Order: sequence, then structure tokens, then C-alpha cells
Amino acid sequence: MPKTLSTPSVHSVADKVVHWQESHGRNSLPWQNTQDPYRVWLSEIMLQQTQVATVRDYFERFTRRLPTVADLAQASADEVMGLWSGLGYYSRARNLHRCAQLVMQQHGGQFPRQAALLQNLPGIGRSTAAAIASLCFGERVAILDANVKRVLTRLLAFQGDLAQSAQERALWALAESLVPGEPAGAKAMARYTQGMMDLGATVCLARNPLCGPCPLQADCRAHAAGSMENFPVRTRKLKRSSQSLWLLWAQDANGAVWLQRRPAPGVWAGLYCLPVFVSEAQLRDALPNTARDRLQALESFVHVLTHKDLHLHPLLVRFKPGRRLPDLEGGWIGQQDWPSLGLPAPVRKLLEAAGPV
Repeated sequence: MPKTLSTPSVHSVADKVVHWQESHGRNSLPWQNTQDPYRVWLSEIMLQQTQVATVRDYFERFTRRLPTVADLAQASADEVMGLWSGLGYYSRARNLHRCAQLVMQQHGGQFPRQAALLQNLPGIGRSTAAAIASLCFGERVAILDANVKRVLTRLLAFQGDLAQSAQERALWALAESLVPGEPAGAKAMARYTQGMMDLGATVCLARNPLCGPCPLQADCRAHAAGSMENFPVRTRKLKRSSQSLWLLWAQDANGAVWLQRRPAPGVWAGLYCLPVFVSEAQLRDALPNTARDRLQALESFVHVLTHKDLHLHPLLVRFKPGRRLPDLEGGWIGQQDWPSLGLPAPVRKLLEAAGPV
């Protein structure tokens, strides 16, 4: 495994990626063909842990409603969470909103042009900052998201364990050595950055990589050894857990549902949600005596989070309009209002499946 790369290797890899991206990469996504840092930043945040097919509709809806960083900064938290609802990883939306406000307050509404300064903003890590700076401003900085890590570790047969910070730093250094040189210009830098992302997303797949059309096949040490699926190396495995939760779906005859805002920290922090309980007994205790006999147990289901499986048990109970529930925080939200709120994906699916009253 090389600690540095020779000049011919650097030029060869960069040139191949740039030329491949121009003719074979992704060039028609709604956040491409622009140097608007707002749209690039928004897409980069949405694409974290999320597939392009899912992000496309969210991105277009979000930018129709909030087309500029100023619009996002001025929006209410509820509006932002409502537009994000169902996309998951809701801390991204909270950081997105705060970041927009700081861009307006501290930078006069203009995103910083250097990756080092972008990293000071909430929710923007080193790779995201580099993506914005290289795609929009032509800065010669490397990205290293999960897809690019896979491309580079296979290309170099990098055997360092990325669970170790020293090895991650070593890979960063190699990534920086591969970016196009100064004479290439901003356009080539942007194409290189996009090309590395495209290779990881569409060719150098985690399973069954498509080595045939890869422009780096001849340079790839993992391909030469037939060991592509051995990279990247990461020994620390994700520890999964599970939790059972009971959801109280209280609905009145007009279709209003009882919702409460989830506390932070915790699952679904800051979102509006059906009241959540750790047991059915606790849920029953929160209801008036006369309502407990009317509870209807619905089909349980599993909602998968990154680190945890949530086993959800919804129970439905109906009330007359205006009925107060003094032992529950929250309030009635009309069926014309709750669709625009930030709701956890499983709760939204439950309510939408029921349809209008």
C-alpha cells in the first residue's frame, strides 16, 4: 500500500475520472449543472444515508417551497421539519435550518468559498464541505464519503482499518494526492468530484461491483487480485438493538388526531408524533377510564433505524370532537393540518393509510 502516489499515477486517475464523468456519469439530477452552493449543499445533506431515488422528490419539493438560503433561514422549524418529514435522520433538518440562519447572520447570505470555513457551519463535515467547495468554487480538495472510500480502498488495495482514526487520516491524505492539478481548472475539479461520487454510487458497488465499465479497472489493485469485496476494511461492527413502543392513535369524529412534540434527545426528537409509551399498561393509564375499553389494537410492525429496530404497536381509540385528555401532553390537530407537520415516517404512513374521515 503506497503512502504517496507517483505523479503519473495521479494524473492518470484524475484524467480518467474526469473524462468518464463527462460521458458516462450522472449529469441530469436536479441538483446538478449548477454552481449554486445552496442547491449543492442541500442535496449533499439530503443524500447522506439516503438513496438518490428517494432524495429527488424531496429535493424538488423543498426547493419549490424554499428556493434560497434566505427563504430557508426565515422558515419556521415546523415548516422545515414538515418538508423533511419521512426522509429520516432528522438532526440533518435541524442542522440544515440552523446552518441557513448562520449563513445569513454571519456570512451575509453567501456560503464561504473554502472547505475549511464551510466546516465551521452546523451539519457540514469535512467531506460535505469539500463537495460544496469543489463543485461550486473549484477548490482543490478531496471528498471522502462512504462511496468514495470504497472506490479508493479498492483502487489502492488500502488495507488499513478505517475504524482507526490514523488509518482514516492516511486515506484522506491519499485522496488529497489524487485530485486534479492546478492547470486542470475549476471545471475539471468539479467533474472529478462528481465522477468519484458517481463511480461509488453506480459502478463500484458494495456488492457485485461493475468492474467492466469502470474507467479505473486497469489501475485497480483489488480488481487485479479479485478481492474487491474485501474493501474497505472496517473491523468495528455496528451494534444493533431493538425496542418495543406503543403508539396511542387518538382520533375524533372530525378526523383530528392527538399529537405531541417529541422531546430532545431521543427517538424522533422535535417531531410531532402520536403519544409514545414503553408499555401497553402505561398507555392505558394515560387514558380516561371510559376510553380504555374502546381501545382497538392494530397490526404491529417493525420500523428500522440505523442502530435500532423499533417494534411498534399502535392502538386506536376514537373520541367525540372537543374531548379533553388532561393526562396527555399535546393537542388535537385537524386532518387538514397534520399532513404539513414534521411527522416520523411510520406515524405518517399510519395516518395516511387511514384516509380522510
